[in-house]
Amino acid sequence: MFGPLISKPGTSKNNKTGSWRIEARPKFLQKNCIACRLCILSCPEGCISGEEKNTFICDYDYCKGCGICVEVCPKKDIEMVKEDLDLTKV
Repeated sequence: MFGPLISKPGTSKNNKTGSWRIEARPKFLQKNCIACRLCILSCPEGCISGEEKNTFICDYDYCKGCGICVEVCPKKDIEMVKEDLDLTKV
């Protein structure tokens, strides 16, 4: 046997992976956004949503803090901010 068998595939919506984030998280400034949607297209977790300029947000329950959205934003309207870790909640 090579590993555990998975009888039913899961979805990312069933697995809140945001707790994996330990250093930083993206902050959507919502000031200079042009709604190019590059952040949505490049997010490996699919946790960014928004429709119009300055409306894009991230669901931190699923965001792993990879920073790809920050790197692809042509207007630099997303920045990485230090993650506030409260170890008393773990």
